[in-house]
Amino acid sequence: MYAIEFSDESRTHVQAIVMWWRANRPAAPELFAEELRAAVSRLRLVPLAGSAYPSSPVSGSRRLLMPRTQYHVYYVVRAEDRRVLVHAVWHAKRGHGPQLGT
Repeated sequence: MYAIEFSDESRTHVQAIVMWWRANRPAAPELFAEELRAAVSRLRLVPLAGSAYPSSPVSGSRRLLMPRTQYHVYYVVRAEDRRVLVHAVWHAKRGHGPQLGT
């Protein structure tokens, strides 16, 4: 099992998304949080579940789509110490990916 670590920036993303989702999605206010928990659980067990993200300047970047909310979790797998480092959580339809490694 892999440990999951969120960068400060990704924590900021998650907090903002959770607040927005709860305020603007009254039919499913917890959907984002639930889907993120499921994604984290999946990455703990199968860290290579996401697809490679070669557009990133961060070597080995991957992203996992959360299909119902359409957010991607951007991360790097550190196999040597069994960690997944989450760098960003970003909506798939923003027109561009997050600025990783800056």
